[in-house]
Amino acid sequence: MTQHLDPRSPWVISTHDLGKRPGTMRQVSLTLPAPANLGVDMIGVPKDADVELDLRLEAVMEGVLVSGTAQAPLAGECARCLDPITLAIEVDLQELFFYSDEDASEEDSLLDGELFDLEPTFRDAVVLALPLSPVCGEECEGLCTECGVKLAEAGEDHRHEKVDARWASLQGLITDKDNDQEK
Repeated sequence: MTQHLDPRSPWVISTHDLGKRPGTMRQVSLTLPAPANLGVDMIGVPKDADVELDLRLEAVMEGVLVSGTAQAPLAGECARCLDPITLAIEVDLQELFFYSDEDASEEDSLLDGELFDLEPTFRDAVVLALPLSPVCGEECEGLCTECGVKLAEAGEDHRHEKVDARWASLQGLITDKDNDQEK
């Protein structure tokens, strides 16, 4: 059973004015709310954030070719110091939505009558373009692996005495009095 698209959904776009006349083209600029769960562990597009789309819809023999760009804000945390960060992303979009499944393979997108859903195309483009380890800045030093303090705030003299576990039990055997006799 084929599931039909809801024309009221913000990411569902109509191609009615293109008809099925190859060569017919339309430019579209839209601002849509970002879908939920769009990101990776450290960073993503906040739900309902404004996504700016500049699209070109072009009727071709097999269907409608959609191409253009999408811009969206990103929110997450720095992979080095865990501070909150905000960035922006711009991705290129291109997808051919076929008129019928006769022309399309299993992976291809189909028009539902005169409608197509741009969300999966947008989602794929954004997730592939996201940084896996976002940083607040290239100069970010991260956190101390011993105590967790931000290295940028700790100062140059921040150190931890490392005790070899094999010799740790002998530490208590030396007293100040023993050290005085060696001199």
